[in-house]
Amino acid sequence: MSHHVTSVVYRDRVRAQWVDYNGHLRDAFYMLIYSQATDLLLDAIGLDHARREARARSMYTLEAHVNYLREVKEGTPLRVDVWVLEHDAKRVRVYLEMFAEDGAEGGAEGEKPVSASEQLLLHVDRSGPRAVPFDADVLARVAALGEESAGMTARNLGRPISLAQVRQAVGYSG
Repeated sequence: MSHHVTSVVYRDRVRAQWVDYNGHLRDAFYMLIYSQATDLLLDAIGLDHARREARARSMYTLEAHVNYLREVKEGTPLRVDVWVLEHDAKRVRVYLEMFAEDGAEGGAEGEKPVSASEQLLLHVDRSGPRAVPFDADVLARVAALGEESAGMTARNLGRPISLAQVRQAVGYSG
């Protein structure tokens, strides 16, 4: 991502119960952290807990891709930046990048993500449940976040799982 500040930023720290037998953040907890970051996005677009309850509306995750780029150890402070890549009347596609804020990757200009996630979210009426268009106020906030994200270059978007691609990336010819 280009170094542009987003208004949706989640912070946490790798907890002892999230660490696996290798001493790294367990894969499932990356998604938990991304889920919590997405909750902040819901707050930012006007779908906080109170409004979700009052309107009987919510967001469902339709698809999520996670890239594990660097190991993260217990106690590491984390930051997740959330970007709205595109949206329509009912859906929003987001990109999330997770950074270790322990200074190991060289600071803001040189920082490299430890993980990235691309997700597709659907707005639903929970009484169905069924997909419904965003309410006008929510759609306006989604659009504003989309404008804020305009021109962003995501490093890990739409990456398929492919052994050939991995071999090419590491220069393996066998």
